[in-house]
Amino acid sequence: MNMPNNFLDPGVREPADPGTGDPFGTDLISRLANEFFASQPIRMPALPAIPATPPATLAGVPVHVPVTPATPSRAATGSSSQIDLSGGFPSTHSADAPPPVHPKGVGAEFEQSGAAPSQGGHIPGSSDSHEFGEPYFCSKSFAPASPHPEVGNSLDIPGSGPSGNESRFYFLKGIESVGGLDLPGSLEFPVANIVAPSGTFDVEGVRKDFPALHQHVNGKPLIWLDNAATTHKPQSVIDATSAFYGRDNSNIHRAAHTLSDRSTHLFESGREKVRQFLGAADAKEIIFVRGTTEAINLVAQSYGKPNIGPDDEIILSTLEHHANIVPWQILAGQTGAKIRVIPANDRGELLLEELPKLFNARTKMLAITQVSNALGTINPVEEIIVIAHGFGVPVLVDGAQSTPHIPVNVQAMDADFFTFSGHKVFGPTGIGALYGKSHLLEAMPPWQGGGHMIRDVTFGKTVYQNSPEKFEAGTPDIAGVVGLAAAIDYLFGIGLPAIAAYEHRLLEYAAAAMASLPGLRPIGTARHKASVLGFIISGIDNDRIAKHLDQNGIAVRAGHHCALPTLRHFGLESTVRPSLAFYNTYAEVDAMVQALRQIARR
Repeated sequence: MNMPNNFLDPGVREPADPGTGDPFGTDLISRLANEFFASQPIRMPALPAIPATPPATLAGVPVHVPVTPATPSRAATGSSSQIDLSGGFPSTHSADAPPPVHPKGVGAEFEQSGAAPSQGGHIPGSSDSHEFGEPYFCSKSFAPASPHPEVGNSLDIPGSGPSGNESRFYFLKGIESVGGLDLPGSLEFPVANIVAPSGTFDVEGVRKDFPALHQHVNGKPLIWLDNAATTHKPQSVIDATSAFYGRDNSNIHRAAHTLSDRSTHLFESGREKVRQFLGAADAKEIIFVRGTTEAINLVAQSYGKPNIGPDDEIILSTLEHHANIVPWQILAGQTGAKIRVIPANDRGELLLEELPKLFNARTKMLAITQVSNALGTINPVEEIIVIAHGFGVPVLVDGAQSTPHIPVNVQAMDADFFTFSGHKVFGPTGIGALYGKSHLLEAMPPWQGGGHMIRDVTFGKTVYQNSPEKFEAGTPDIAGVVGLAAAIDYLFGIGLPAIAAYEHRLLEYAAAAMASLPGLRPIGTARHKASVLGFIISGIDNDRIAKHLDQNGIAVRAGHHCALPTLRHFGLESTVRPSLAFYNTYAEVDAMVQALRQIARR
């Protein structure tokens, strides 16, 4: 600890505090404290351990149910520690029947891995009258007119997968940690915070935290169903960002004064929060960027250029956002590399059996989205990574659409790179993060030059910092990092498993309700989905549908969603895309369905 010289010299004393006469005045004490903490490495406190209670039984499968942490989340109220398995929401698949099979056969239109996408205006192998739930989404016995499985009802978590011994919450299967927090090894899947002890998810309590949701648009209460584009922000994120500018605003890493210390601490604490959120091994594996798009460009240029050359190959999928296509096309144009594409079937599921055929000695990178922004398909990225690593090929996972909805652990996934955007996870715009394995990041050159990312500069040579600093040239979005950290805190407080479970029920409910609408055709009917309910209505322009919904206060997206290859697989140029978040309600779904029924009748 570096103490001030006058403190070490007994002959020199600080002026007495004018209020108390204390020779060790508050100014001196404050200054000493600041200097002490500035000299210490930043250590983030570990998340509280989750103790396990005696095991419960979930449809014949033993599951240890962790106790809700001492500080209850907004979704955690009540006193009972048991999950209510009575009654329940209909399962996507019956426990005694296998998943439905496409009548034409999965991917029958693909004669080879590079085959052209489906043509025409309907899903190949299906009728024009095909609706939600036939056979893809929900049990036919579910009636949208029945009472809502609304807030306060028990959250049914049956183990009703095809094998009879796995949870239908497929997105939780096999996860051993959430946001970097190790869970008890005896868990079949983590159910901490999936439900409150009473079995409820307090969506109304959650909604109170989001000020933007409490407004009227065109004379109607706002119903925000454009969450795949961006999410609204809880008050805690707004307050954290405002507090930074109001009190702590300073550049980071570059000054000895107190505000710089504060700002630096907040910034690096945010990096640690992201590490926890993604389950990374080290905060140095986290690089702050403007968002997923910039992160993918960074990898394409910094990793791709040194490692991918003429006639080398990059594998993408049919379901990619343009942000995970265009940067690789730019790289291919610069290096002479080629792009190969994993095909998809008529549901919008990747044909995984075709993937090994795409690899050869020239394959140098695979980039894949975890969740399709246009269809909601959850891709089996863990299996894809295993296949790619078997051929010695690194994998980048685009997590822009997965991180708001399902727990992520990059170590368990074994991703080489992983990206996400702050504004998709209820944080600020203009901030995001790239995860990369340490040995890859250290070998990669910077892709931008400027201040902070250097160790030494002469006119003859520049020596760069190590990762992550060498990738963060210039002044970063410090307030954005502060807001992102607050958003992660908020999500941790509720629990990603709780969010995933609630949204899954809401998605099933919405899909079943929309099945009753005449002329509505769903686009993307994968067995494993998150958030997105894309559709078209025969004979009605998509923009007209979106404008009609807007007149009713309902915000949805109409267009190609920056995923033209995905939509063209279905013979389309655009869809209407409602997309859900954990602050949406069954009543909001009902309002959307009622508004769609009005325009369909016209």
